[in-house]
Amino acid sequence: MSPLPDEFYRISKLPPYVFATVNEMKAKLRAAQYDVVDFGMGNPDGATPRAIVSKLAEAARNPKNHRYSVSRGIPNLRHEICKRYHRNYGIQLDPESEAIVTIGSKDALAHLMFAVIGPGDQVVTPAPCYPIHQWGVIMAEGESVPLPADKPSEFLNGLERLYRKSIKPPKLILINYPHNPTTTCVDLDFFKEIVRMASLHGTMVLHDFAYADLCFDGYKAPSILEVDGAKEVAVEMFSMTKSYNMAGWRVGFCLGNPKMIKALARIKSYLDYGIFQPIQIAAIIGLRECEEDVHKICNLYQRRRDLLVDGLNAAGWPVEKPKASMFVWAPIPEGFRGIGSLEFSKLLLEKALVAISPGIGFGPAGDGHVRFALIENQHRSRQALRCIKQFLKDEKVG
Repeated sequence: MSPLPDEFYRISKLPPYVFATVNEMKAKLRAAQYDVVDFGMGNPDGATPRAIVSKLAEAARNPKNHRYSVSRGIPNLRHEICKRYHRNYGIQLDPESEAIVTIGSKDALAHLMFAVIGPGDQVVTPAPCYPIHQWGVIMAEGESVPLPADKPSEFLNGLERLYRKSIKPPKLILINYPHNPTTTCVDLDFFKEIVRMASLHGTMVLHDFAYADLCFDGYKAPSILEVDGAKEVAVEMFSMTKSYNMAGWRVGFCLGNPKMIKALARIKSYLDYGIFQPIQIAAIIGLRECEEDVHKICNLYQRRRDLLVDGLNAAGWPVEKPKASMFVWAPIPEGFRGIGSLEFSKLLLEKALVAISPGIGFGPAGDGHVRFALIENQHRSRQALRCIKQFLKDEKVG
């Protein structure tokens, strides 16, 4: 009998999961009854708005909603996300041809890659980046071309150089603003330049807009679809995860260019039957009635940001306040930069019982930083800050 292979074709392309090292340490400490304050995963800790939960319970009691749904999403939900885009951004979208419901934004992104790129196609990706942004391309057998996401002007300059020097232009540009992990923000002029270059060279654009509503200090994140002509080349992913505290519900959308939407719809028709219908019905209520909850969630993240960043600075760890997202992207403190982000994260967990994400987990460009997710309440954050302050006082690395 022949044994199964030790490695499988696509799995062999994926690197070891860097975050697993910190997660294993965290699990061992907690098993030993240590109290770890966890800023690691961007997993919202708040409750989903009550109106959404109530509608889910009501819809789930109706046997008609227990059958297969449709992979594109029910019509009323597609209509509702288009109405929200019109209210918030002044954008007109056709719910039949320019909107599709997805099982979270990861589903949309990974499956769109399989639908629209082929072996060897170049895809411009952010550096550093949320892992699926790079590895979704690799799994679809494309070639990831990283450009610096934390400096928008450098990203645009790098893209211009790529167009000049490449034998063939990139097939797709993948961007994500407000950016995870760096929290970098852009204005509409940035998107105008992206759309101009993409239109000139026949390149598709995918904008991951997961943190659309988590903006602070008067900043409002623009949608790429606000740009004239954007729908000719671009789609945008929006998720209810962060805006509505709906992480486990897995409700996302892909909006914009009809050809890309059609391609995603076709591949999804082979892969799934859509989201459980009561969840879709409840999501309609969220989009229609829960905008005030979105503002409250945003304000909570802003208070957590202020507490954490002010506390880190007071402890002797200089960090800037982000204008958006649910993260703080912190440079490794000066005395620890030589050991890199993974070893620093392990040391902070071991000595201070504070878990964070090492920047190297977002690619080599992230190794000089660590990421805090704003998922702990104020009491727990103050506890962590006391431990961090003591850690910085006691520990010195050459």
